[in-house]
Amino acid sequence: MAFIDLETTGTQAGRDRITEIGIVQVSPQGVSEWSSLVNPGMPIPEMITGLTGISDAMVADAPSFADLAEALQERLAGHLLVAHNARFDHGFLKNEFRRLDMEFRPTVLCTVKLSRRLFPGFRHHNLDALIERHRLLVTERHRALGDARLIWQFWQALHASHEAGQIQGVVRALTAAPSLPQHLDAQGLDELPHRHGVYFFYGENGLPLYIGKANDLRRRVLAHFSADHRLESDMELAQQVRRIDWIETAGELGALLKEAQLIKQRKPLYNQQLRRSQELCSWRLLPRAHELCLSLAAGDDLFFDQDENLYGLYANARKAQATLRHVADQNGLCPVVLGLEKGRPGKPCFAHQVKRCLGACCGAETRAAHDERLLAALAEEHLQSWPYPGPVGIREGPVLHVVEGWSYLGSAASEDEVADLLAHGKAIFDRDVYRILQPRLARLGARIVLLGGPR
Repeated sequence: MAFIDLETTGTQAGRDRITEIGIVQVSPQGVSEWSSLVNPGMPIPEMITGLTGISDAMVADAPSFADLAEALQERLAGHLLVAHNARFDHGFLKNEFRRLDMEFRPTVLCTVKLSRRLFPGFRHHNLDALIERHRLLVTERHRALGDARLIWQFWQALHASHEAGQIQGVVRALTAAPSLPQHLDAQGLDELPHRHGVYFFYGENGLPLYIGKANDLRRRVLAHFSADHRLESDMELAQQVRRIDWIETAGELGALLKEAQLIKQRKPLYNQQLRRSQELCSWRLLPRAHELCLSLAAGDDLFFDQDENLYGLYANARKAQATLRHVADQNGLCPVVLGLEKGRPGKPCFAHQVKRCLGACCGAETRAAHDERLLAALAEEHLQSWPYPGPVGIREGPVLHVVEGWSYLGSAASEDEVADLLAHGKAIFDRDVYRILQPRLARLGARIVLLGGPR
């Protein structure tokens, strides 16, 4: 085992660099320690120097990572790499080795996750919490070797409070590699980032099998290949994958919108739910002669972005009628008055005879009372018309998601890109964009920017 800790110039593994490495190695031959300052080739921010005590002057004559890489790779070979918040340390090491075109694919154990599994009753699992809880001996806090010693002490403390078999079981679970399909290049998966985005699974013919969104691309993609496939379709999909690609997004909203857009454009085999339906329809409820009149609106008769009188989104007329019939049965509404069945004026319908209709068909209930209950029953299905005079941009990180009339036109990082989307994008109502954005509009608030009036 190699208990390792790094000090760095910042938190971004792709941009920042290592300033110190500390390792406690444990093997049948005993325990040994090794550490070295590292010249990062860039200035160390004052805030980092204040935390670690490592200054530009201290690393000026230190070896670069390239100087240490070969010996470090040899030192860590065959070891389980143990770190606290291992994604941080592993990410920095992986990026440093990648810059040198050197392979680095260790088995990694995170002691934050280990602590959470073995001590679920505790809320905090950072290194300071572990120091206090397990009374670890601090030598040099926020220095690489000092913190590596703390991780080694924590590992020893675990064996005083838990059975070895229990610890080994948790370690096996935390370090288990996903069972990858034999035709999939495992090395390509090392590039997957821990970022929001959309991922693509391609089959043998190069056509997309599946498109999905993720708040953590690496974790989500690898989860597809876990040994405990819950559905037969999951196993079938995993075995057909030949290539994986992905697009990073600025955040969760961008991932949701991009996923919905790309599924409609590329129509992957295993995505059925988000495909565009040409039969999309809705119920329109309008007052006529002091009564509410219900009609099915579909095709060219639909203006989802403007009509305030629409209720429900249905893939086709059959599903719309089935839903309305269920609403009628649950609320004592009359299927004849609703237009679901034919009946003779003034005569009780069949539903009234079996006590499922309160009698609006035959005068046992006033039409006003019936309409009031109909409105209440459909209230949750009411569709909000587009609340802005034209297109808007929704800010997420460095980009604007451009939306018009419940239609996602794309994401832009500059004014020119926004103008291009507005000039060439066609706003067609998208029920998935509606379902993504409508519940979030109130929370988005100040992040929404008006981009002009109607086009």
